[in-house]
Amino acid sequence: MLIPAEYRLINGSRLDAVPACLYRARANSHARQLAQADWLIRERSSGIYIATLQGSGLRFLKRSPAAQQRFEAVNELLAAADGAASHLSLTDLEPLHAELGIDAEAYSRQVGLSAVPEPVQLEYAGRDCFRRPLWLAYDAAKAWARMQSAAVSDDVRLQAISGYRSAHYQMGIFRRKSARGIPLHDILAVNAAPGFSEHHSGRAIDIGTPGEAPALESFENTPAFDWLNRNAAAFGFRMSYARGNAHGISYEPWHWFWIGSDQD
Repeated sequence: MLIPAEYRLINGSRLDAVPACLYRARANSHARQLAQADWLIRERSSGIYIATLQGSGLRFLKRSPAAQQRFEAVNELLAAADGAASHLSLTDLEPLHAELGIDAEAYSRQVGLSAVPEPVQLEYAGRDCFRRPLWLAYDAAKAWARMQSAAVSDDVRLQAISGYRSAHYQMGIFRRKSARGIPLHDILAVNAAPGFSEHHSGRAIDIGTPGEAPALESFENTPAFDWLNRNAAAFGFRMSYARGNAHGISYEPWHWFWIGSDQD
């Protein structure tokens, strides 16, 4: 059973559920249904809106010949919300790796990254600089809020560019870049393979500051980056991809990962 008052993202293997009040309808015909709902249920692989949930009342947004499969997926999602499992299975990544032609074990050995299991539940941590809901693991969300507040006390503004991203979202990045003719090798130099990004954990956050274009190396020249270098460790955050890092990923001064701290 999903509790409406909880601002959380709930992950299942095929679907996820998010608080309906945080999202806008994508079609006028669905606006009223979404406005009256507690939860919005989406397809994880595409982000397509599937259904809404109000109390125990489930309403699908459009008819589908695969009604039984949709009900099974929703029941699986509800079971995930009530279940004991804290993370999704890594076996769900196999079709994504097969599509890209990636041997996951060989890739892991080559770059020194391990597959990252996705949490079943993530916490709402406000909105990012694009006004999208920001989802983080519970402790990482608390640490991010404290760090933002401390920076403001020093006249520095930190803003989120992005937080949790699913492996399916990561796969979308690869598909879009591949469609533009970018070779897989070049994509992997910038983006971790689906399933291997720290963003899947809900503990990674891309950080920017007002007036600075997001996710550019020039962020290293800002007061915000200087503040992070001096203070982020006290809140449990460290920069993951320095210049010349062992993983072969390009320098990302905006990408920080929560590893925990004495304050938590």
